[in-house]
Amino acid sequence: MSAVRPAADPVAFKDNARLVLADPVLRRGFRGAMDYLADKRAAQFPEHDAFERLRSLGEHLRKRALSRLPDLLEQLEQALQARGVQVHWAEDAADANRIFQEIAARHDANMMVKGKSMVSEEIELNHRMQEHGIACVETDMGEYILQLDNDRPSHIIMPAIHKTKEDVAKIFAEHIPGAGYTEDVDELIAIGRVALRDKFRQAKIGVSGVNFMVAETGSLVLVENEGNGRLSTTVPDVHIAITGIEKVIEKLEHVPPLFTLLTRSATGQAVTTYLNVISGPRREGEKDGPREVHLVLLDNGRSQAFAEERFRATLQCIRCGACMNHCPVYARIGGLSYGTTYPGPIGAIISPHLLGLESTRDLPTASSLCGACGDVCPVGIPIPELLMHLREAGRHHRPALQQHKALKGQGAVRSIPEVLAWKAWRLLYSNGMRYRLFTWIASRLRGLTPAHQGGWTRSRTPLTPAPRSLRERWRTSRTTVTHRTHDTQEE
Repeated sequence: MSAVRPAADPVAFKDNARLVLADPVLRRGFRGAMDYLADKRAAQFPEHDAFERLRSLGEHLRKRALSRLPDLLEQLEQALQARGVQVHWAEDAADANRIFQEIAARHDANMMVKGKSMVSEEIELNHRMQEHGIACVETDMGEYILQLDNDRPSHIIMPAIHKTKEDVAKIFAEHIPGAGYTEDVDELIAIGRVALRDKFRQAKIGVSGVNFMVAETGSLVLVENEGNGRLSTTVPDVHIAITGIEKVIEKLEHVPPLFTLLTRSATGQAVTTYLNVISGPRREGEKDGPREVHLVLLDNGRSQAFAEERFRATLQCIRCGACMNHCPVYARIGGLSYGTTYPGPIGAIISPHLLGLESTRDLPTASSLCGACGDVCPVGIPIPELLMHLREAGRHHRPALQQHKALKGQGAVRSIPEVLAWKAWRLLYSNGMRYRLFTWIASRLRGLTPAHQGGWTRSRTPLTPAPRSLRERWRTSRTTVTHRTHDTQEE
């Protein structure tokens, strides 16, 4: 098992990256996993034109939903309430956790079983519930492994992708009573299933994420492979679903194309094992299902992205993880290096809205801008373009009077010397006389150029003014040509 455990803090991104890069085991594991996932996706989209047509449709559906976001959310709330679902609005993580705690208190619940949910990771649900004496048990096998090891997800689809079977064998042997050490994958899965089975029966509350919310029908769509999501949403008497406000779509008929794009882009599957459509609590005469269903709609910075037209495309994301699988930076440093809930290229454009630019200022720079993330995004998010916007926002303050408030932390990496340098540059180059005087002085005083010029000279030779300016060289060259022409004419 690798001893590397990067800090859960985006401010430590550079240190985290250096830590992972120094671990050949982690690097080799991530490289192999990303290549495997990229190959599986490519096999599902053998025809480029067909993929582009489907992607264009997916992009259109997500943009259409976002263009009507406030109206669709209201329609969704009305449709869900008509079906007996209780809808809660949470402005931030504290609000969301308070709602969970209140529901648990009403039902005297001391345990929740939770299907995979990145939004629950975003609000740190497990830790906040533990503070109130409520155990929140992960039932996704990858998440369960990480919970036992007190570790964090490194990928939004395959959270334990940084663990080897040897790691899992050791974790199960240490933390599951009666589990012997085995490296047989089938046996390890069986051990995990046995350990979790009683949890489903004992828990009063089941928690899940949501992949799509259908405003037309008041339906919650949940995509999964293990069946734990279906158990979490049917066996306990109370089901609490949590998701971001951006996951709403207009019609039920919009689910199939988005579902196709999600599964093929995420895991290289034509379909997943389970597609759950939840439309309310158990009705009279039905034999299973929860007796009470809640939906927690989380904002937590999403309205900020929605208000800024240049960042709105961020909310199109369907959380497939394809951008990570094809990112050369992510493949080398893994998801834990980012120190955020959402790693990789998509995390670099989402996290600033959730956490502010002060703490995430380095994440938009963690990209080669090769464009691979944008090429494979199934809903056409221009990720490289958004990364450039965020880099700019990190360096520049917005004017105080704006239609929308500035992104929290905008100008976080603003440097006074840099600002002054560019102002001086503009002053010099906006006037011909000042420019000529400056270049004449700089060429004569080139010997005073400092040998150390910040990051530039870490891998490059110092920048030194030329002995003569371009204007001087041009004037000399013109004079020489004139003389030669005159001499030729005399001959």
